[in-house]
Amino acid sequence: MAKVKLGLGDMTVLEKVQFGDTVHTAITGNPNFVTPVPPLTAVLTATDDLRAAAEAVRLAKLALAAAVNVQDQAEAAFDFVMTQEGSYVEITSGGDPAKIQSAAMQVQAGPTPPAALPKVEDVSATGGDLDNECDLHWKPVKKKNNYIVEVSPDPVTATSWTQAGLPTKSKFTVTGLTSGAKYWFRVAASGPLGAGPWSDPATARAT
Repeated sequence: MAKVKLGLGDMTVLEKVQFGDTVHTAITGNPNFVTPVPPLTAVLTATDDLRAAAEAVRLAKLALAAAVNVQDQAEAAFDFVMTQEGSYVEITSGGDPAKIQSAAMQVQAGPTPPAALPKVEDVSATGGDLDNECDLHWKPVKKKNNYIVEVSPDPVTATSWTQAGLPTKSKFTVTGLTSGAKYWFRVAASGPLGAGPWSDPATARAT
């Protein structure tokens, strides 16, 4: 036995109004459905009520759009006037913070001094793709200018570290190594205040 598929959940409000009109017309005088339940008057009333509600919403949206447009224009005018007022207070006060605050206006904060850079973390070292190389990777550090990469042969001494490069990305290939030899690597981030602390050293054998 066939079942009715209404599909109401997939319809818009206006599609439901049209559907109600169509059903009302189709069942009126239909010999297959002589005693509709609910009666067709209920279908007509429900359809007309939904139509009226949809029209009310449409008009309300138009009114809201007009009101929002008026608000946007008023806000732009307010911003323009207050920007001029702020300029007047700034100039007339001579930049005196107390005078600016006496006009119920805030004083702009000065530039934030640069902070010391953190220690570079998660340094890893592996043999490179080519002979006499090692590839390094580490966790990026924000607000750095570049990194300082140093290399030391094994074993490490106080004077065995030498600079291998100044990359700007959080990876670097150290070249010119001796194939099969063990090396140690460390990385520091460098910024406006100088270099941050050295990373924990990583080790690998050159390819």
